[in-house]
Amino acid sequence: MKADLQIAHEASLLPIREIADGLGLGSEEIESYGDYKAKIKLDALDTRAQGPNGKLVLCTAVTPTRAGEGKTTVNIGLSMGLARLGKRVVTTLREPSLGPSFGIKGGAAGGGYSQVVPMEEINLHFTGDMHAVTAAHNLCAAIIDNHMFHGNELDIEPDLIYWPRVMDMNDRALRNVTVSQRGEGVERLTRFDITAASEVMAILCLATSPRDLRERLGKIFLGWSRRGRPVTTSDINVAGAMAALLKDAIKPNLVQTLENTAAIVHGGPFANIAHGCNSVQATQMGLKLADYCVTEAGFGADLGAEKFFNIKCRYAGLRPDCVVMVATVRALKMHGGVPANRLGEPNPAAVAAGFENLRKHCENMELFGVPVVVAINVFTEDTEMELVSLEHEVEQIGLPVVRCSAWKDGGEGAVDLGAEVIRICAAADFKHFRFLYRSDQELKEKIEVIATRIYGAEGVDFYSRAERALDRFTAHGYGHLPVCMAKTQTSLSDDNTLLGRPRGWRLLVREVRLSAGAGMVVPVCGKMMTMPGLPKRPAAERIDLVDGEIVGLS
Repeated sequence: MKADLQIAHEASLLPIREIADGLGLGSEEIESYGDYKAKIKLDALDTRAQGPNGKLVLCTAVTPTRAGEGKTTVNIGLSMGLARLGKRVVTTLREPSLGPSFGIKGGAAGGGYSQVVPMEEINLHFTGDMHAVTAAHNLCAAIIDNHMFHGNELDIEPDLIYWPRVMDMNDRALRNVTVSQRGEGVERLTRFDITAASEVMAILCLATSPRDLRERLGKIFLGWSRRGRPVTTSDINVAGAMAALLKDAIKPNLVQTLENTAAIVHGGPFANIAHGCNSVQATQMGLKLADYCVTEAGFGADLGAEKFFNIKCRYAGLRPDCVVMVATVRALKMHGGVPANRLGEPNPAAVAAGFENLRKHCENMELFGVPVVVAINVFTEDTEMELVSLEHEVEQIGLPVVRCSAWKDGGEGAVDLGAEVIRICAAADFKHFRFLYRSDQELKEKIEVIATRIYGAEGVDFYSRAERALDRFTAHGYGHLPVCMAKTQTSLSDDNTLLGRPRGWRLLVREVRLSAGAGMVVPVCGKMMTMPGLPKRPAAERIDLVDGEIVGLS
């Protein structure tokens, strides 16, 4: 199939100018990056600001497992299925990070006949947005240490500088580092995070305009002075230069699916560390250019979807019409206790046992008052008995359920799902939409609401340093901000070994970070790391350049 897919891929690509024409974008509204990629100028959104919005559809999923869920594949397939039903559609996705691409995934542009293309370029350097975010973040870090070297006139406490450095790669060796050794300034301990966890990435994705971007960059909290005063990027005069580095990165990227449906791929925050959604600019552009904007939020619904509602929708004024909850028989069997090496064996009972994970995620979405359809991402080895078992479980909780075979069949395999989404969106009623917590609730209370109502914890335990941080942030006027939980993606709990629907556990918050520019407080839970490591056999070992062509990305 891979060889056939490669031929189809090369034969089906349309010049990006034609994709733009299909959205009603004029030649003056895009900036081409070669034949098949373009930036959309922000003026295109400004000129359509008073026009109607299309329907907003969010794709999310059950708790990820090694068995695979295929949320991006379903997202892309759904957009192609809607196009086959005569709708103008834009799918909006996040940009892949080099870290997972060379670490575990080997690519994050969909799969099979449900991909965004040119896949290799999207997965690697694309239009340079990731590098721009990395440069802007690290410029700020360099200016901080330069300020310390030249006398520290702001009287910054070296041990209370919280701004790390970043790189777009998994490298556990950089989780803890010492800078300015051998007299090159003020020696201190710091760390590297992955670029997708950078507050600059979050700011880029939440900014509603270049002016908003610049203002947010100026609010970034860097640390404390010895007198207990917050130190920001405005204090060290670096926000303007950071904005300059992001001048082009803020413009959404236009590409296409294998069936030439428009795709806007922009921004790449992780959902287990950051807020896990593509940019506000991309989503708003999709809503103005199409009848349906199909977007996604990373990892399970306890992470990306919760943050999509409580953070992105809150700041951008978005109101989704429908949630597509993606599940696979394989993943639910794993949540039902089946080891990875036995997932190929038919086991309807394990599907029923693992359904508790899917049930919890569906319950969580209903807390926000948005209608849900369950999409079963069908794998070729799934048995009819297992698929029927899963459909029965979903029907028992009163939700519609549709099979989706987009990986194998492209848009044709998602037509039924598209028809159900159209039906749900036609009946959508925004008066039922609600956030999980109010802005004026205390930070600790917001954390406890998410932990108990979304994760299913019995309560929350805070390290003393986390409690001190919450008190200090509240005292300095940050208590109104939403919270962005940093938690393992492989469990509803903070313990990555607990599958299914864990019960009788308590969430542990070990530290709390402030992302004042992005406008959120970040509790770090359990053993969560903001710089991932590589597996024993990284995907990088399978990637190569053969006769001028990149192989091994999928």
